[in-house]
Amino acid sequence: MSDIEKLSKVRGFLLDMDGTFYLSDRLLEGALRFIDLLRAQKKEFLFLTNNSSKHRRQYAEKITRLGLPLPEELVLTSGEATALHLQGQKPGAKVFVVGTPSLEEEFRLHGFQLVDKNPDFIVLGFDTTLTYQKLWMLCDFARAGVPYIATHPDFNCPTETGWMPDIGAMIAFVKAATGREPDLVVGKPNRLIVDAAAAKLNLPVERLAMIGDRLYTDIALGQSSGIATILVLSGETKIEDLKDSPFQPNYTFQHLGGVADWLEENA
Repeated sequence: MSDIEKLSKVRGFLLDMDGTFYLSDRLLEGALRFIDLLRAQKKEFLFLTNNSSKHRRQYAEKITRLGLPLPEELVLTSGEATALHLQGQKPGAKVFVVGTPSLEEEFRLHGFQLVDKNPDFIVLGFDTTLTYQKLWMLCDFARAGVPYIATHPDFNCPTETGWMPDIGAMIAFVKAATGREPDLVVGKPNRLIVDAAAAKLNLPVERLAMIGDRLYTDIALGQSSGIATILVLSGETKIEDLKDSPFQPNYTFQHLGGVADWLEENA
């Protein structure tokens, strides 16, 4: 199947947020027009983020403030995707969660028991409320062989002033202390988050496409799941970065407005 055929068959778009739809507190060029066009063409969309430190409601509130009224059901975080996966494995399980209060709330809403003794699973999220005690307990459970899941693999999280350490640094800490890496990592670029998105949109995986500004997460998702990928140059990646990258998009546009132009002409 050619790239044109692949994109023309897409019925659901997975959208990265920061660097793709908005940058800090402003919408990027073409963002609202792109959504308007999807709605006119009766296509689905879902905002997708690896950041498990916030609840999907917080992202929906931000996007609404920026000018697109959005229900929280149209946001999928790696934290929610992790909870959905474990719900399919063992509903109501006992889970030790290393995460923010928002991630803890996510797991409670999905029916899990949050415990600090004898867990069925340990879940490591991007925990901006991290304490040494949490890390110590996590390492103890990891050494004991408890199934160990991480919400996503990112080493750093972008901020307005630079970078802050993300979950990847915490994963490295646990490995140094215990020799164990997660048994499962859910978020981009791994297939599980695409499966969760497909279920949420009620679409087959092959009818989805990922739009984002990062080659090693957003575009790498195409290799792990087989979906179409669209790179926008409105965020982290510059056109010269493509030359040596193992992750090549099916399409490259300057911004979402360019994607809208293509869909208007071809879909």
